[in-house]
Amino acid sequence: MSISNGIGSLPGLSNSVTPASQSAPAGKDQQVKTTAVSAPTTAKVNQAADQAVISSTSNLLTQALSASDVRLHKVLPLQQAIASGSYNVASSDVADKIISSITT
Repeated sequence: MSISNGIGSLPGLSNSVTPASQSAPAGKDQQVKTTAVSAPTTAKVNQAADQAVISSTSNLLTQALSASDVRLHKVLPLQQAIASGSYNVASSDVADKIISSITT
């Protein structure tokens, strides 16, 4: 009987147990033999280089996702009006937006 102890390619121990009926005459004590076996130390490992290929479609997608969706030509004048205190909103416009947001 042989028992191995190891994970994957890690070196393990191989224990050989010889039954008494094979190793000694009847009536004598049983003999147990244990042998340690080591893994080869000069194992060669082939490693392939990793490679990534990016298509032109993915380049376009990356550019589109990295671009800002803020329309600065509309935002900057509003920021300036708010900062200067000249931005006014009619109360009827605010009421209309509140009502439309509730009903949708």
